[in-house]
Amino acid sequence: MQTIDLQLTGEFVELCNLLKLAGVADSGGQGKALVAAGEVRVDGRPESRKTAKIRAGQWVECGGVTIRVNAAAS
Repeated sequence: MQTIDLQLTGEFVELCNLLKLAGVADSGGQGKALVAAGEVRVDGRPESRKTAKIRAGQWVECGGVTIRVNAAAS
């Protein structure tokens, strides 16, 4: 399983956009489709909200990739 560390630029990022930023999805639309298909887990639990707010300290799993979300640099 691949792990990606993603640095936030603000307080949160929407789940569909996070998948795009991490390279798991080619677009926000594809990210939404992955969420709708039930292929995304946040902190180990299935997530069905395409625009769920993902904050620092959370982790997202999709397609064999784990994305660790880190706080924005200050």
